[in-house]
Amino acid sequence: MERPLDHIEAFEEARPMLTGLAYRLLGSRAEAEDVVQDTFLAWDAANRDEIENRRGWLTSVATRRSLDVLKSARRSRTEYVGSWLPEPMETAQEATPETDFLMSESVTMAFLLVLERLAPKERAAFILHDVFGMEYAEIAESLQVSEAACRKLASRARVNVRSAGNTRPAPKHIQERLVEAFQAAVTTGVADGLAALLSSHAVLTADSGGKADSIRKPLRGAEVILQFVTRYLSRWYANYQVAVAEINAQRALIARAGARTEAIVTFAVGGDNRVEEIMITRNPDKLRRFDLED
Repeated sequence: MERPLDHIEAFEEARPMLTGLAYRLLGSRAEAEDVVQDTFLAWDAANRDEIENRRGWLTSVATRRSLDVLKSARRSRTEYVGSWLPEPMETAQEATPETDFLMSESVTMAFLLVLERLAPKERAAFILHDVFGMEYAEIAESLQVSEAACRKLASRARVNVRSAGNTRPAPKHIQERLVEAFQAAVTTGVADGLAALLSSHAVLTADSGGKADSIRKPLRGAEVILQFVTRYLSRWYANYQVAVAEINAQRALIARAGARTEAIVTFAVGGDNRVEEIMITRNPDKLRRFDLED
């Protein structure tokens, strides 16, 4: 007997929200999609006639499953080779009701890295309340804590997020200048434009997971970064085709060898519109979805 489509359609309506929630909690699109699939299986098996608040029920299931995955992920990330960065995600340049959950300012790489430093339940309480606008009573039920404890979790997270500085996308004209300056630096070896945009205490981080040629420790300071970009990256990038894309709600660069994606370069910009961090994703496990079709 064929299943009725009404509950499938109801789930599909919630899918962008659930994917956005799980991605912010986990920093991994692949893990987020697994969580959403698990949530669908739970929804498919549930007695839906007894569910009064569909959004709340789905959110609770996705949150709890994400927290389970996060516990395991945190253990594995302590053994990660080199620096860890969130999995990049391509975002639409124009928001629609379907894409809004996946492309707002709360999916920038800088924001996701701040979330990574929070305790799991702090992260969940903050995201559910401050990003998704849920009431504390509903969040407390999802996290299986008291409402008062839930408020404290979100408050602590909020303080940490604010103290981390700017996590919002840079103005579009700054993003354009930045990608142009970085491209000029790696293609010509002349980094004057990039130097003008770098904070003196900027950091360059690369994530390879030990599966690709890359630095293992962050480089700190504008002078060190400029030397690395002009002396090393300029030679490396000469072997690839570099294109501009919209990644995590900001302009970024994708380097490819033919159809295969070899690196994604994203940027975190401070409140003074200077680059605080350059992030290079080299781990092939995080790049496969960006490969072109042969």
